[in-house]
Order: sequence, then C-alpha cells, then structure tokens
Amino acid sequence: MSEEIALTETPEPAAREAILRDLIAFNTGQAGPQDWRSLAMLARNAQGEVTGGLWTRTAWGWMYVELLFLPEDRRGSGLGSRLMRWAEDEAIRRGCRHAWLDTFSFQARGFYQKLGYRVFGTLDDYPAGHSRFFMSKSLTVSTEGA
Repeated sequence: MSEEIALTETPEPAAREAILRDLIAFNTGQAGPQDWRSLAMLARNAQGEVTGGLWTRTAWGWMYVELLFLPEDRRGSGLGSRLMRWAEDEAIRRGCRHAWLDTFSFQARGFYQKLGYRVFGTLDDYPAGHSRFFMSKSLTVSTEGA
C-alpha cells in the first residue's frame, strides 16, 4: 500500500481529529477506556476575570497537571499548595492513585518537590540553556480541608 505524505504548517483541525480518533480507539483496545475528565480551579479578580488557577485532567488512574499559574502577588501565600491538594483530593475521589506534571528549570520544580513530587525524567537544553523536568507522586488523601 502506498501513502501520499504531505507536509503542512497549517493542517486542518479535521486531520488532527482523524488521527486522534484512531489513536484513542487503539489505546482503548490496549488499556481500556481512559475515562478522561477535566478539573479546573480558577482564581478571579474583583471584575470576575481569570487571573490564574490550576488546570488538570484525570485518566487511567492518573492526574496530569496541565497548567498552574498564579499572579506574582499571590505566590508564596499558600494558595498554590492548596490548589494542588484540592486537585489531588478530587483526583483520589475519581479513583486516581498517582499524579504527574512537567515543569521547566525557570519555573516551579522546588514548589512541586515540597509537595512530594519527584523527578522521573529530564530533557536537558530544552529550551536552550534550561531543562524540562517530568515529575510524579503517589496520591494520598490530604489532611487539610478544602
């Protein structure tokens, strides 16, 4: 069978969806349904505008921390730790046993380590002069209330 290969910098969304649909079908056949669900905790200012927050998703018994951002004046206040613990507790309620994330050397590796995350992989010089760290932890229910 011969395939025509086309290189494009502007692929149509339908092409991505076709690849994704088939990949999900394959993965489901191998590992079962992933039960993918989003979870977001949003920080808003007095005008109701989103100023930061936490965006995660859960699947196959794992929580993936996709985004975490807080404005400079909220960092160090404990809010980031509370957001992470709340998300971890919800992930446990969803049946997750583990969590993972990635962060850069110029971001929050130390913050995540204080929360019990450990580096399991590193991409050096990505971006140039920096590193990208992949981190994980086993989840346990927090003793702090939400």
